[in-house]
Amino acid sequence: MLFNSIDFAVFLPIVFLLYWLLANKSLKLQNALIVLASYLFYGWWDWRFLFLILFSTLVDYTIGRKLKSEKNQTKRKILLWTSIFVNLGFLGFFKYANFFLDNFTAAFSFFGSEIATHSLDIILPVGISFYTFQTLSYTIDVYKQKLEPTNDFIVFSAFVSFFPQLVAGPIERATNLLPQFYKKRTFELSKAVDGMRQILWGLFKKIVIADSCAELANQIFNNSAEMNGSTLVLGALFFTFQIYGDFSGYSDIAIGTSRLFGFNLMQNFKFPYFSRDIAEFWRRWHMSLSTWFRDYLYIPLGGSRGGTWMKVRNTFLIFIVSGFWHGANWTFIAWGTLHAIYFLPLLLTNKNRNNLEIVAQGNYLPTARELLQMLSTFTLTVFAWIIFRANDITHAFHYISEIFSASILETPKLSDSKDAIITMLLVFIFIFIEWLGRESQFALEHLGLKWKRPLRHALYYTIIIALFWCNGKEQQFIYFQF
Repeated sequence: MLFNSIDFAVFLPIVFLLYWLLANKSLKLQNALIVLASYLFYGWWDWRFLFLILFSTLVDYTIGRKLKSEKNQTKRKILLWTSIFVNLGFLGFFKYANFFLDNFTAAFSFFGSEIATHSLDIILPVGISFYTFQTLSYTIDVYKQKLEPTNDFIVFSAFVSFFPQLVAGPIERATNLLPQFYKKRTFELSKAVDGMRQILWGLFKKIVIADSCAELANQIFNNSAEMNGSTLVLGALFFTFQIYGDFSGYSDIAIGTSRLFGFNLMQNFKFPYFSRDIAEFWRRWHMSLSTWFRDYLYIPLGGSRGGTWMKVRNTFLIFIVSGFWHGANWTFIAWGTLHAIYFLPLLLTNKNRNNLEIVAQGNYLPTARELLQMLSTFTLTVFAWIIFRANDITHAFHYISEIFSASILETPKLSDSKDAIITMLLVFIFIFIEWLGRESQFALEHLGLKWKRPLRHALYYTIIIALFWCNGKEQQFIYFQF
């Protein structure tokens, strides 16, 4: 069920009304309703996926309870590794089996031996990368005794399957989300209104920005061999805003929807394209994944505490794994490796934590130095997105090669220049609004609240009109494939 579908527009109000009707009756019934609604939401794609998420829930719930009672350290480690192997085993099979099989076959061919293999007919379950990491964080935190395991299966099922963030994040920590299912929730109008504003802005990002950019980005990337360098640059820029509008838009809708039900999810994007270096970009992009890898992989490996070699090794490992998490393609691994190369000079010169505050905080405009830093970081990010979006490494190489050819000086050639100009105008408006709201959790959180009501409502109605105007360009959320 897509957030930007008629199905969800019917589903959400029904669940919302039933949920708050149960508020004064039973917290357990509210949690049970969340589980039922979440399984309906998830099973809408393919009911067979429900068995996988149910099995994952049962495994980690059982292991969590056993970890509480088990005192023998060796047996505790066995329980932890059982959870890790089961969760990553399912993830590896469904997401990476064909990748390893194809590369295994290619390796034999490279050395002159031919073996006959056939790709497996595997359907990738939607959101498996997200809820797998979410349940793993629970087991690891229980093992480390940072979290008391739950004895309530309904609560744990609600935590794993919570429908607003189930299929594309944020990847919630059990330490943050799980305790919220034990607390009595009371309806707060101000919180609900704030959630609706965030949903509205998330839909604008997805439908108006991401889907409009997607049409042009797909046209250019799918026909890149026929395009000149300047057109390919436009394609890279369109994809840059497509993936940001798409993924951060989903996060905004998820967080806003959660607020309607009285829950607080972590912020997943913090205006990353206004970053002044790559380290700041990664502190602001897909924050739930970045912090997950930091806490459960980077720090256990030694983080930055060791010598130079350990710092370099851990930096490359964390970025390569992050790239591979996105999908079974060498382009994602290359994308992660490139970001490690970007990040390394900052780490080795101890400048990776130079820009912790919001850019131009309290000011309308950045300084010339900040503007140059943002533009250079943005350029590096756009270049990396080309590799991420390409069909394969060869496609990425040819795409980039043409950009650095003489054809970059030619006039861009698009089948529909008018559509491209309108989309670029929308992107500029979007950047302007994001800049104005960069000190908030999301751009519309405080923007316009002090305006007179007619003006404020005019802003909201303009966004709603834009949503209906662009609705025919519907594209699936990019991160569903990850």
